[in-house]
Amino acid sequence: MSIVTSKEIVERTLNCRSPQRVARSFYDSDFICFSNSVSEVVKPVLSDLSRIADYELPDYSRFEDYWSVVQARAKNKDKWFIGKLPGFIFSIANEILKLENHLTAIMLQRDKVRILHNKIDCALQQMIHNYAKAGADSVMFYEDWGTQTGLLISPDLWYEEFFPRFVRLCGIAHQCGVKIFMHSCGKIAAIIPALIKAGIDVLQFDQPELYGIDRLAEYQKQSRITFWCPVDIQETLQTRDEKIIRAKAKEMLDKLWKPAGGFIAGYYTDNAAIGLEPKWQDIACQEFIDKGKCRH
Repeated sequence: MSIVTSKEIVERTLNCRSPQRVARSFYDSDFICFSNSVSEVVKPVLSDLSRIADYELPDYSRFEDYWSVVQARAKNKDKWFIGKLPGFIFSIANEILKLENHLTAIMLQRDKVRILHNKIDCALQQMIHNYAKAGADSVMFYEDWGTQTGLLISPDLWYEEFFPRFVRLCGIAHQCGVKIFMHSCGKIAAIIPALIKAGIDVLQFDQPELYGIDRLAEYQKQSRITFWCPVDIQETLQTRDEKIIRAKAKEMLDKLWKPAGGFIAGYYTDNAAIGLEPKWQDIACQEFIDKGKCRH
């Protein structure tokens, strides 16, 4: 069997073309992530929407702000390259307005909040185009839509206000030749089919047990989607039981990777935040490596 690069491993994973091994984001990661050099909003700048017509986001259209991305791409040709977005429509608007003000505006000031959402859409389009021009294989955003039990807003409201925007931005990414990756915390089962339909290529979850591995596998049977997950950071890792952790890692490989593709073995980077020593994740990582090999 010939040696393939990390980029080829990830490409085969996303296209379900039986990669030689499971793609991974730990140890010698298959991924490299870079951001542009544009200054971002660091604190809420609008207390309400009265000045929204005059509000201007940072300018993301200048390709020279992506020169560091070009240089990093040139030095890491064999890796799968991710261009990091500062969020998506919802999360960026939360930073600008604060979460509680944004949620209130979505309910009570839809016309005005759409002005803000449209401005964010335009900025994201600029970023996607420039990341593609700089050589990124994908773009990724972090946008937490869920609590531990469900969405932060009603599914109907999400479909009305946000689904068309996801469709538009995913379409732009694909037209540019880049994949689009999304992270979300919380349980977002109500919109997973819509995210897949909109064109999200990878869903990154740190709590796959909020859905159950069998349910994630069902999504894969219905549509092409790749899940990028560690073993569950709240359920599995917290057992501190080597047998349970190894068994769950193997189950994820058996049901989500299979080993046709469609699964990326993940690693939660802040062990201290979840109150665990690194050794517990190391057990899962070793199981992913040992069992995540394609045998022809």
